[in-house]
Amino acid sequence: MISVKNLAKTFRVAHKEPGLAGAFKGLFHRTYRDVHAVQNISFQIKEGELVGFLGPNGAGKTTTLKMLAGLLHPSSGEAQVLGHVPWQREESYQRQLTMVMGQRTQLWWDLPAVDSFLLNKEIFDISDGEYAATLKELSQLLEIEDLLEVPVKKLSLGQRMKAELACSLLHRPRVLLLDEPTIGLDVVMQQKVRQFILEYNKRYKATILLTSHNMEDIAELCQRVLLINHGQILFDGSLDAFKDLHKKNSLTEAMREAFQQSV
Repeated sequence: MISVKNLAKTFRVAHKEPGLAGAFKGLFHRTYRDVHAVQNISFQIKEGELVGFLGPNGAGKTTTLKMLAGLLHPSSGEAQVLGHVPWQREESYQRQLTMVMGQRTQLWWDLPAVDSFLLNKEIFDISDGEYAATLKELSQLLEIEDLLEVPVKKLSLGQRMKAELACSLLHRPRVLLLDEPTIGLDVVMQQKVRQFILEYNKRYKATILLTSHNMEDIAELCQRVLLINHGQILFDGSLDAFKDLHKKNSLTEAMREAFQQSV
């Protein structure tokens, strides 16, 4: 389903010396440095797996998700999702995938959420019958039937997150890349979002890669975890195996540091 082999991404960023003099100097003699966001990582995820992707801020999680979504082209390495190379951005691939970022939204702020849903209906060329059935199902699962006609700006953060999930899943994707979907939500709303993700995974056998700094998300949803730091995979295995290593104080220093910074 998802196969990643020696995937790497390096960003070339400009370096500016501090102060006005540094800014002026940069206009004529700009220097650069390489940031190795992802360094030759490899893993495989089977159909229907729900995998937690752990790591501190800046560890390489979101960069990896963006490459799998086709939003970034890697510096080197290979990846296949559903038999497609993500960065080739084939239409048949994009119709089977969605990426949800907890800090970003595709909903139009001043319009009711249903207007954004209708836009996605046209983008993904969803038939009227399929759209109606899917919208009804998602609205019931997420408990947003009474919120569809409310302008997005009047929804609470939790309500907006649930509407965001519904909008992203109207085309019933087989692969979900979820980047901190419960960030900023209260405890009750976090639980409802987790319940929905688990139900969607079971109902459609969707393959899900989920990043989170909330260990309750990982503990309740994931049986397997990937731990990444400084662009390198430090652990790939079952959550139970990771817990056992943690209890026995058998984590390597790098793994322990990365995990403590992840939560």
